[in-house]
Amino acid sequence: MATRVIDIGAGEHVTIDEVGSDGRGLLLVHGFTGGRVDFADHMEALAEAGWWVVAPDLRGHGDSWHPEDESEYSFDHFAGDMLSLVDALGWDRFVLLGHSMGGMIAQVAAAKRPGALDGLVLMDTTHGPLEIDRELAMLGAEIVREGGMAAVKEAMDALEGDGPLGTPANQRLLDERPGYRELGDQKFLGSSPAMYASMIGQMIDQLDRLQHLADLSVPTLVIVGEQDAPFLGPSEAMATAVPGARLEVITDAGHSPQFENPDAWRAVMLDFLAGV
Repeated sequence: MATRVIDIGAGEHVTIDEVGSDGRGLLLVHGFTGGRVDFADHMEALAEAGWWVVAPDLRGHGDSWHPEDESEYSFDHFAGDMLSLVDALGWDRFVLLGHSMGGMIAQVAAAKRPGALDGLVLMDTTHGPLEIDRELAMLGAEIVREGGMAAVKEAMDALEGDGPLGTPANQRLLDERPGYRELGDQKFLGSSPAMYASMIGQMIDQLDRLQHLADLSVPTLVIVGEQDAPFLGPSEAMATAVPGARLEVITDAGHSPQFENPDAWRAVMLDFLAGV
């Protein structure tokens, strides 16, 4: 696996991991406070199936560009970055996967350039406003503005329970996979405070895209972990709305099935890609 920094114009850059540079394009977009490492366990296997697999850090995440102004973060900004990256890679057509917030970004990118997609994978994501506690989310935004990512992490750690994403599958990984908790902390603390403060509100207030998804005419796979309760209903709705879409519920998995049930996730992905 190779790591590169890609200039996407206007002084902006995106850091990517890539495998299989002679295959068809497959872009893997991570979620909120995630990172390109979220797909590292699977990139070699996907490349062996004939794909040029690219996993970027989104702006405000990891080693990519970190603008300091909250106005520099939006679904349109993220989607524009991804399409500029695709252009820089020289891809005329590609398959796009988006996980969680990355799935929201993927929907915006698909609407901007539907003719370039050979396939779309929406993974543990939603088509409309994120249903979380607004008061807590806005408090988190204020804390991160004042004290940065370490302060908001401390506040989150002090809350009882792990929230809707604290599934048994996630807890199993925390207990059994060495370094998994530390990896999550590293990604979170390496994210931009401006990105966090801006996007937490935008995810709650975003427009519903279900009708726009119904207008897509691209092979679509919707993936969701069976324990990922907040996203089960939206996943079913998206799979119903998109003509011919396929829904796959991954057993023994929560919000990150590529980690929590990697064999099942990879099998579903390879089967879908084989038919694209």
